[in-house]
Amino acid sequence: MACCRQCAGIEREFNARVAAKELAVYRRRGAQGTTKMLIDLLRREDVHGAALLDIGGGIGAIQHELAHAAGRVISVEASSAYLAAQQDEAARRGYAERTTYLGGDFVALAGTVPDSDIVTLDRVICCYHDMPSLVTLSAGRARRLYGAVFPRRTWWNALGLAVMNALSWLRRSPYRGFLHSPERIDELLRSAALHPRAVRETFVWRVAVYAR
Repeated sequence: MACCRQCAGIEREFNARVAAKELAVYRRRGAQGTTKMLIDLLRREDVHGAALLDIGGGIGAIQHELAHAAGRVISVEASSAYLAAQQDEAARRGYAERTTYLGGDFVALAGTVPDSDIVTLDRVICCYHDMPSLVTLSAGRARRLYGAVFPRRTWWNALGLAVMNALSWLRRSPYRGFLHSPERIDELLRSAALHPRAVRETFVWRVAVYAR
């Protein structure tokens, strides 16, 4: 599957209506679920003044929650609607001037993205077909910490993903989800000299923070 096709699917699935709804929920309730779990794990580390690179951050919950402590923030997002929602909330919170927004595929842009102290990918790995490139390139940008949320490789996740992808096919959407091997993800991160600091699991997701 060509990346441009998947990015087109992301643009279609995560559109302005979806972004507006998610931002409204975030403004009422704050970060929820595994996103909050990842943020809480990162907050246990020394993040004061740290540069943050948030890849595929959606409406930007991680950015918004860590911005008060973090220094420079870089966001790379394939959905233009999500990117606009991030910018809107960052301006509302008063830290937009410390943030750089890049629209597009991180793997294609990686050569132009600087290293950061913290790199986060919240439910992003499962949206990308070329997991080894995404993980390797993003890990290479992490000076200290790497946080990610991705699906556990279970039969129920495989079944759910198959149903979701079948519905995408019926709707003629190019978007697909992927169930990559957590063991392979761990192997690639360890090869990049990143080692597990904390791991939490839910019925569906694995939340992991790695440290250099």
